[in-house]
Amino acid sequence: MKDYPQSDELENNQYFSSRIKKDLDLNSHPVAIKFILHKEDIPEGINKIQDKIRHCEMVQKASRGDSFYSTSEEQLCKGGSSAIGLEDIPEKIASGEFYYGLKRFKSLGSAKRTLDSIPKIDLRSYAIIYTPLEKAEFTPDIVVIIANPMQAMKVSQAIVYSLGGRVESDFSGIQSICADAVAGPFMRKKT
Repeated sequence: MKDYPQSDELENNQYFSSRIKKDLDLNSHPVAIKFILHKEDIPEGINKIQDKIRHCEMVQKASRGDSFYSTSEEQLCKGGSSAIGLEDIPEKIASGEFYYGLKRFKSLGSAKRTLDSIPKIDLRSYAIIYTPLEKAEFTPDIVVIIANPMQAMKVSQAIVYSLGGRVESDFSGIQSICADAVAGPFMRKKT
C-alpha cells in the first residue's frame, strides 16, 4: 500500500466539501472517487469493503461517511462494474438481453442501442476508492453529489455562473450512478 501524506489536497477537499455541503444544504457527504490502477497504489488506511454490493450502494455508503475501496470481486452489479472500468462487460449485458429480460425495454433492439451508448471507462483499474470528499487525501477523479432537484439546480447555476453557457445533461436512467454519474463525466471530462 502506498502511504500518501496529509497534504494540501486534504485541506482543499475539506474546504470544498464544507462549501458544497453548506451552499447546497446537503444531508450527505460529497463522494470522492479515485481509480487505482495497481494494488500497491492503494493509500494506507483505506480498507477493502467487506460487503458484496452494487456501485450505486457503495456511493451511497460513502455519502454517509464510510471510506473503503472495492475491486471487481466486491461489485455485485457487473454492468456497473464494467462501466467504471473494473472488468469487461458481460455478453448478456452488452447485447441488451439482460435488461430486456428484466422488462426495462420494449424490444431487444432498444436495449442494445441504449447499452451501446452507455459511457464505459476503457482503462482497467485494479480498484476504486470511495470516501467522503472531506476525508480524501488525494485528488479525486470524480466527485458525486447526491442532491434533490433544488440542490441540482444550484449546482447548474454555479456551473453557468463560472463558465457561462448552458448545462447539458446526458443520461439514460440505466446504470445511472456507474455510467451516467461516474463513467460519463470521467470520459467526457465535464459535468
